[in-house]
Amino acid sequence: MNAYLALKTVHIVSAALLFGTGLGTAFFMWFTHRSGDIAAIARVARLTVRADWLFTAPAVIVQPLSGFAMLHLAGFDWRLPWIRLAMLLYLVAGACWIPVVFLQRRARDLAIRAVHEGSALPATYRRVMRWWFALGWPAFLAVLAIYWLMVAKPELWG
Repeated sequence: MNAYLALKTVHIVSAALLFGTGLGTAFFMWFTHRSGDIAAIARVARLTVRADWLFTAPAVIVQPLSGFAMLHLAGFDWRLPWIRLAMLLYLVAGACWIPVVFLQRRARDLAIRAVHEGSALPATYRRVMRWWFALGWPAFLAVLAIYWLMVAKPELWG
């Protein structure tokens, strides 16, 4: 296998990990939150934070590194509109993901504290989850758009 195909494989696998882990953990985190089961929320939030560090964070690093290396090897001009839009959308997704990481940790800590104290989740927890949910949508849509751009490589504007 040549270097380009090896990089492309790494890029595709890391993109799948980034998207799959994000969608999977968001699904479980949101529906566990909706259940109101504080102990379950604490467990799932703990695992969501762990999954982000084990899978999402490495993929976030690998994506631009492998992408830029492929651009170089394939001779693509990084100034092509579809590539520039993909980079912009990646920054949008990242700008949403970074606060989400902190919000997940905060939700986890609040749920764990409520379990240990035998208390209800505080109002802060609900605010944290509203922000977490709101920031997830633009990141999700940005990643979907990036997938489309990578596959279609459309001619967008002059």
